Amino acid sequence: MEPIFSPLIEQAVELAAQWHEGTYRKGTWRAPAFEVPEEAALGRVPMMVHVTAVALTVQRAGFGEAAVAAAFLHDVLEDANRYGDVMGRSVLADRVGEEVAAIVATVTEQKRDAAGTPRGWRARKEGYLAQLRAGTLEAAAVSLADKLHNLWSMNESVSRGIDVFTSAPGRRALSAGPAEQRWFYHAILEATAPHDDPRLATLRHRLTCEIERFEALVGRSE
Repeated sequence: MEPIFSPLIEQAVELAAQWHEGTYRKGTWRAPAFEVPEEAALGRVPMMVHVTAVALTVQRAGFGEAAVAAAFLHDVLEDANRYGDVMGRSVLADRVGEEVAAIVATVTEQKRDAAGTPRGWRARKEGYLAQLRAGTLEAAAVSLADKLHNLWSMNESVSRGIDVFTSAPGRRALSAGPAEQRWFYHAILEATAPHDDPRLATLRHRLTCEIERFEALVGRSE
């Protein structure tokens, strides 16, 4: 039996909270719990909400502490902190070990090419999918949980009449339209299919349901 307390997971939570402090998701659909000044960011969704939801999903699916820790940290290599700093893989490995760092690296999009030029949305996603196909079972679990929460959040917004594909005060538009989003989420299911593990079944089923919900909300355009 695993111990109730995991120093690795606590370290991952602490590192994720420090890294994502002051950073937010692209949009929200819920009203703030209390009135805040217009210039305040309290009505926006902190990044820690997302990474915590992903980690809890991985844990509930039955994965161990390395996968859960990686889920808390799955965006730290991909996203800069509020000061514009970028974390290197070696730094992450020093803090939480190579096993966790390897999972995080697998689910990290490469936003720039070898020359430092920003890559387009499709190129980033195709590179991500290639990494996922060659990755471990644990990386597949983190990816499925991540994309499940992303798509669920998107669907919650769209179902409330929010156009997530257009920027507006308090939110940034998504980087790709409905057809591209639909392609990507179907591709996630394909890329994780080789891992025949029953713990992935619920994650894959829930993501499939959210894809169907998305298609019902925005259409099935190719």
